[in-house]
Amino acid sequence: MTASDGTWLTPAALEKLRDELEYLTTTGRDQIVERIAEARAHGDLSENAEYDTAKNDQGLMEARIRQLTHLIQNARIIEAGASDVVTVGTIATVVDSDGDELEFFVAPAENKLPGLLLASPDSPLGGALMGAHPGDTITYEAPGGTFSYTLKAVRSHE
Repeated sequence: MTASDGTWLTPAALEKLRDELEYLTTTGRDQIVERIAEARAHGDLSENAEYDTAKNDQGLMEARIRQLTHLIQNARIIEAGASDVVTVGTIATVVDSDGDELEFFVAPAENKLPGLLLASPDSPLGGALMGAHPGDTITYEAPGGTFSYTLKAVRSHE
């Protein structure tokens, strides 16, 4: 999937992004306006660090609002069904060479879930996992070297 194809999101991730956008465009903007007004009340803006900080925070927040708007407008919703193949939105259980089990949620970063490692389909590991079946050996190159896992199981995210 390329950037022009949009971003794969689970329904829960999309809702989380919508909630964040709603907060930033209402409460977040109101709070920044109050901070800027308070800083202006302190006088000379040319040497007012509080004003500079508030204006910088406003710029960062507006950039995040633009990013969220783009992500939401270009979202491709995924709901992985029951399958024995790794696709975006599935959880892959792998075993490393030491016999340790790890679980990876295969999805872009916007879908991060607490308690699960994330393997983006665009990353070396995520790309190697895509299309794999239980029993397959997954080998991928990363900056730290070559790594291998055996895919033990695949399950849907929810």
